[in-house]
Amino acid sequence: MRRLCIVAAALAVLSIQARAADVRGVTDKEITIGTYTDLSGVTAMWGVNNSNAWRMAFDEVNAAGGINGRMIKYIVEDNQYQVPRSVQAMNKLINLDHIFMAVANGGTPMNNATMPDELAKGVPNVFPLTSARSMYEPLNHLKLGLAASYYDQMRAGVKYFVEAKHKTRICGMSQDSDFGRDVMDGARDQLKALNMTLAAETLHKPTDTDFNASVARLHDAKCDLVLLGTIVRDSIQIISAVNKIGWKVDMLGQAASYDEAVAEMPGGGSEGFYSMAPILFATADDPRPVVQAFVKKYKTLYGKDPNFAAQIGYTAAELTIQALKNASKDLTADSFVTGMESIKNWQDKFGAPPMTFSATKHQGSNESFLCQVQGGHWHSELEAPLSY
Repeated sequence: MRRLCIVAAALAVLSIQARAADVRGVTDKEITIGTYTDLSGVTAMWGVNNSNAWRMAFDEVNAAGGINGRMIKYIVEDNQYQVPRSVQAMNKLINLDHIFMAVANGGTPMNNATMPDELAKGVPNVFPLTSARSMYEPLNHLKLGLAASYYDQMRAGVKYFVEAKHKTRICGMSQDSDFGRDVMDGARDQLKALNMTLAAETLHKPTDTDFNASVARLHDAKCDLVLLGTIVRDSIQIISAVNKIGWKVDMLGQAASYDEAVAEMPGGGSEGFYSMAPILFATADDPRPVVQAFVKKYKTLYGKDPNFAAQIGYTAAELTIQALKNASKDLTADSFVTGMESIKNWQDKFGAPPMTFSATKHQGSNESFLCQVQGGHWHSELEAPLSY
């Protein structure tokens, strides 16, 4: 009987190993996970910090023995925030590195360009570094979004500014890209729900640097709120152009502009600027022990304090690790997704809204916080997150 039990156990192990050998990016000892993100382009402050935090979380779980006996091998490619480089990077990750899944891929148009091939080859696209709706809509078994989308954020923000701050002439400045369109779709849909329309709108390329004419146009349109479908550099340049003409107008961005580089503009240039944030940034001086431990370790590893992109990365990585654990030893793309869909009311260590997934809901949360720059730092304007 003892011999039979030993044989049965050995056969079970061999069966698991055989199944693992048939799963892309999975062996009995390793899970290969890949990312393309901006390490040297216009959004590198997001891509570098975000991927650093993912690596930190993966290294931590590896140091603790891995996940169900497997170590995580993490590969990061630089896409320079460009679609062609993203396609090239994803081809490498899928066809040469044979990744099990892609995480934290950077950029809305980049993800939209590469996801069809990923999904066709059974590679999950998990928590990309963008808040676009297309990261989780339409519902697909292999698409997972982390928190409130740009669309959700802008709808909630517009609703609040119209109803609570009585704004009547709302205008928009956005990148002429998938990202910018997603932001402004939220604005337009919420204005439509309120029987309003945009008073004026301007578009620009992600690489544009001169916004004087666009700002003058919105000033002449007598806007009382300017919505920004912008990231960090163009947000700063637009704020500077507004300040240059002495225009006192409220401006509202979203997660891509919720960055300390915006808050810390020289001379307090961004004082009073608003952004919607799907997760509140826990600053380096946050007294909570768990936050202090995170900041200290990140700074030790990478030589600087973690920014908001790093915090998002760590939260997303911890959720991914939990789903991998839930998937048990017999890891496949399906068991991983089922592991994620079993997560309910999950809380990160920073105070994000509770995250819940299901077979019909692949977005963790759709709530976002209204934040404002005060004294060179981001502060939450309201205690509770907003929705619409």
